[in-house]
Amino acid sequence: MSRECAVTEKKPMSGHNVSHANNKTKRRFDVNLQNVSLYSEKLKRSISLRVTNHGLRTIEHNGGIDAYVLSTPASKLSLIMRDLKKKLKSA
Repeated sequence: MSRECAVTEKKPMSGHNVSHANNKTKRRFDVNLQNVSLYSEKLKRSISLRVTNHGLRTIEHNGGIDAYVLSTPASKLSLIMRDLKKKLKSA
C-alpha cells in the first residue's frame, strides 16, 4: 500500500535534517494519512480511503464524497476516484 492520498495525490517528500553544525542527513517527510470511511448516499455504502487531512477537508467543503467526485473533472482525479466516479454515474 503506497503512502499517497487518494484525493490530493500528495506523496512523501525528501529533504535533510540540518544540525547546529550544519551537517546534513537525509530524511523523509511523510504525508499525514488517515484511514477514513466515508458514506456514499448514492451507492448506499461506506467507502474506505486513505486521505490526508487536507483531502478530507476538500471533500467536506464540496458537500461529501458523492458531490466532490461528481463535480471534479476526471482528469484531476486519482485512479481510485475515477473508478468511484464510474460507479456513481452508473448507480
